Amino acid sequence: MRVGYLQFRPFFGEPERNIERILELTQNIDFDLLVMPELSNSGYLFSAKEELKKTAEQVPEGRFCKAITNLSKEKNAYIVCGLAEKSADKFYNSSILAYPNGETKLYRKIHLFNEEKLWFEPGNRPFEVHEITVDGKKIYAGMMICYDWLYPESARTLAMKGAQIICHPSNLVMPYCQDAMYARAIENRVFTITSNRIGTEKNAEKELFFTGQSVILDPKGRYLRRGPSDEEECFIVHIEPAMALNKKMNEHNSIFDDRREEMYK
Repeated sequence: MRVGYLQFRPFFGEPERNIERILELTQNIDFDLLVMPELSNSGYLFSAKEELKKTAEQVPEGRFCKAITNLSKEKNAYIVCGLAEKSADKFYNSSILAYPNGETKLYRKIHLFNEEKLWFEPGNRPFEVHEITVDGKKIYAGMMICYDWLYPESARTLAMKGAQIICHPSNLVMPYCQDAMYARAIENRVFTITSNRIGTEKNAEKELFFTGQSVILDPKGRYLRRGPSDEEECFIVHIEPAMALNKKMNEHNSIFDDRREEMYK
């Protein structure tokens, strides 16, 4: 199975330009599952709700969402992409899983980071695992977004629900996540794909630097790829998803069977 990430620098408040850049970067790339950064349609550093209102869109009928779905159809592949979502009068930091048949699954970020709490509602849906089919084989993938990584329950919940691949759109500004994903992968024996953005974003006297270095790990905690810190790239690796079905650490230990929930209270 061919999986990977798209690491790029979104244009703040310009969804159309971001669509164009995504299409450019994926033009000659073949994949089965591709993960794109958090808030790929809008950029990150908001200073007023009006900025969010101009770029957030409804799922699945929004123009950016449709562009991602169309790309999924064109590539006959699955795409996970972060976006600013509008639902009624609320806004969510969300991600979609686009299917080549036009279907769309939605996740809303549960753990909001810092000033995100000024603009977005906390996610109101539980972590879910979705079935995808590649080369006739059923594979199970789940989504979490950026700061969700700090809460082991996020990845553990997805793994306990059967996820073989955890798709992780991100806009990382702290230096910890790329290393911490080693733990998320090995403690759950799953593949993880963290797609981070790059660049510095400035808005209304505020400034943030994003760390890039998107990472792909296998269930044994091996780094299949760590991207550059300051360059755009679309990188694909080959994996065997069935590897994530084996939860045994050794002859006597299974990471899920050995859990003693009665002692965790």
